[in-house]
Amino acid sequence: MDYIFTFKSMKHPIVLVFVLAAFSNPVTGISFNKYHNKKLELADRTYEENIKTVRVFPALPTPAMQMQPSVTRMGQWNLVLEFDDLHTDRDSYSMRIIHCNQNWTKSSLMDLDFLHDYNEFPINDFEFSLDTWIPYVHYWVMLPAVKLPGNYVVVVYRGSDRDDIVLSKRFMVYDQRVTFQREENMITSGSAAVQNQQINFTVNYKNFAMINPIETVNVSIRQNQRWDNIAQEVKPSFVREFNNELEYRFFSDTDLIKGGNEFRFFDLRSINYPGRNVAYMDKSAMPWTAYLEKDKNRASEAYSQYEDINGNFMLDNYDYRITNAANYLDVAFTLASPERINGDVYAVGSFNQWIQDESTRMQYDAQSRTYQAKFLLKQGWYDYQYSVKSTTLPSHYFEGSYFQTENGYEIFVYYREFQRQIDVLIGYLRFEKNPRLR
Repeated sequence: MDYIFTFKSMKHPIVLVFVLAAFSNPVTGISFNKYHNKKLELADRTYEENIKTVRVFPALPTPAMQMQPSVTRMGQWNLVLEFDDLHTDRDSYSMRIIHCNQNWTKSSLMDLDFLHDYNEFPINDFEFSLDTWIPYVHYWVMLPAVKLPGNYVVVVYRGSDRDDIVLSKRFMVYDQRVTFQREENMITSGSAAVQNQQINFTVNYKNFAMINPIETVNVSIRQNQRWDNIAQEVKPSFVREFNNELEYRFFSDTDLIKGGNEFRFFDLRSINYPGRNVAYMDKSAMPWTAYLEKDKNRASEAYSQYEDINGNFMLDNYDYRITNAANYLDVAFTLASPERINGDVYAVGSFNQWIQDESTRMQYDAQSRTYQAKFLLKQGWYDYQYSVKSTTLPSHYFEGSYFQTENGYEIFVYYREFQRQIDVLIGYLRFEKNPRLR
């Protein structure tokens, strides 16, 4: 629908400003001040409220398989970028690739140093939503091949205007030049062992010539594909040059990784027959609002084992087995707390890219003694947790932390090339800690 305004029909200029603002809702397809707060971050971010459900995943056939990390091996170009734009009409989008160092700062390489083509790729594949409460256009594109292993960020922007960015998303490409040997034995004992997990391993580089590995090798360890819970620039405990080995063993409490707890979850694959942990649906307005069961503090409870998807989300639609018929709906989170704690509380998961800012901060309601938040989400199965930012309380204050928790881990081995002064990803290992029998 088009809206036409003329100055003759307005008695006061301020009225024009008010009316235009009223129609700036992202769903209408009309936006103003398009460059507001659009400073590119080399991280997983969206820069417009109408951009939702951004994913980079391997091109695999099932929703469960598509939850794998956004990591691929040199020569296996199978990563797909997809996102939804909550507009009625198709827009013109392009993407470019940025090469990064191991700490996710921009490298000094020119585009043609790591790409085969000119660094602008149109996004041509799309489909319109089918009879949904909130109309949207779903876009997808295969990421281009690169020449070098390492860290990359894909940036999507409108048309050919590189300043009009709408999203950025990280992905990694590795070349397996080292091997790994893991050690499962616990080294630390006492109270630290109750809450933490140890990731001890050895990197063998006998097939890769390294210069001064203690300085040129950096390791990152990531838990559950979380960028807010990653150990970077990890140095080896021992270097055994005779055996071409770097040994990583963590002895102190500061080197250990919190085990956390199994994730909370809810099932919205069907909105007509909502699944587990959905209390009720408010159908008084569209989109509907799904109210989740009231959550409580789990930190004082004994560890309970159950299967989750490690904080990820899985898109699916049981009402109509058509992907573009999946609806967006408001999801209301409620966390019981007798009083407001000394800190901020956030509802986080892969669905909001683990970001802890005003968009994910929960509000405390003194009357009901609960923290509350609401997010617009697409139909599917979602994992989530509550995280705390505080000077006196741990981040897992509401969740607890247990060494028995099943978590997915990734180890990234970077080598700093002297001549080009770039970090190449020469090793990658993915595994589960405390895996469940499927």
